[in-house]
Amino acid sequence: MGEAEPAGMQRRQVLAAVVAGAAAAPAWSAAAPDDAAWAALRAGGIVLLRHAEAPGVGDPPGFTLGDCATQRNLSGRGREQARRVGERLRAQRVAVGAVWTSQWCRTRDTAALLALGEPREEPAFNSFFDERGDPRAQTAAARERLLAWRGPRALVVVTHQVNITALTGAGVTSAEGIVLSAAQGRLDVVGRLEAPR
Repeated sequence: MGEAEPAGMQRRQVLAAVVAGAAAAPAWSAAAPDDAAWAALRAGGIVLLRHAEAPGVGDPPGFTLGDCATQRNLSGRGREQARRVGERLRAQRVAVGAVWTSQWCRTRDTAALLALGEPREEPAFNSFFDERGDPRAQTAAARERLLAWRGPRALVVVTHQVNITALTGAGVTSAEGIVLSAAQGRLDVVGRLEAPR
């Protein structure tokens, strides 16, 4: 194996991937009406949902992908947020065709608590924060997976803030989502689903 890249270089690569994603992403308006987002989801759109509240930033030293005890995990409030997001999608009559999630415990737990269907792990949506993963390759793979979605039901993807920003140019808080439509090789931002209060 080759030598690890210096931390500064890795951080620059993450920043470059986020900037490239933002440049490729369509403009997003903070004033986009909720109605448009819900209509898009009912028509088979996509929501990129940031995992619910998990106190802290990044992951602790000793992080291991398959061991939740080594990761940042959902708080009690986060678990309630996830349940409420699922309830809201059902109340808005959004039929969900698939739930994809990164392999981090906080995303898997959020996806399970939504109670919208059996979550499926999709490594393209794994976090690349703090020198984990390959930002460019993962963003390209995630974009490809999203563009292949054909509905007719909605796709719910539970992932991380860095991934969502790289794909859309938009920032999100915990349990907040960005709604997209995929057509003609483009991902268009339709609106935002605010986090439960």
